[in-house]
Amino acid sequence: MSINEKFIINLQGKSFVTYEGLLDLAHQKNLKSIHVELVQAPTKENNMTAICKATVVTDKGTFIDYGDASPASVNSKIQPHIIRMASTRAKARALRDLTNVGMTAIEEINLDSEEALSSSYESSTYIPNDFFNEPPTKRQVDTILKLSSDLKKEIDLSTLDKKSAGILISSLLEEKYKKH
Repeated sequence: MSINEKFIINLQGKSFVTYEGLLDLAHQKNLKSIHVELVQAPTKENNMTAICKATVVTDKGTFIDYGDASPASVNSKIQPHIIRMASTRAKARALRDLTNVGMTAIEEINLDSEEALSSSYESSTYIPNDFFNEPPTKRQVDTILKLSSDLKKEIDLSTLDKKSAGILISSLLEEKYKKH
């Protein structure tokens, strides 16, 4: 079993898996349950950092991992939903262990900044300064079209560049997960 390509998003030449794709593959592997526990609530004292623990159970075993989220690690539209993002990140990490998917989940990164995107690469990777001003990739456009269709939203693609497309994808994914 492998992950369906429709659940892979390519940003800056690096592939990311969606939480939705991990969940789909986990169901193929007889997912029994997912339990999330809030380990740390966001407060001023901890820089508004939420930490969640996810436990994923199948007939083959139990997989546990943690996810965190803070205003520094999510885009500005997600900041009011820090606990949910920490939960999603924890579940994604546990599901990656279960499914043996080594790709980082798109929900684990902050698409709000160029620095966050480029930090997910090896330090030797060269990314031109004008990279983010290039038109969105076909994969980004396809992902936006699919997500906007799922959410029944009209999206103007004519003004997008790679960076704004990445931010839009993150926003649409979060909106989609809030509905589920």
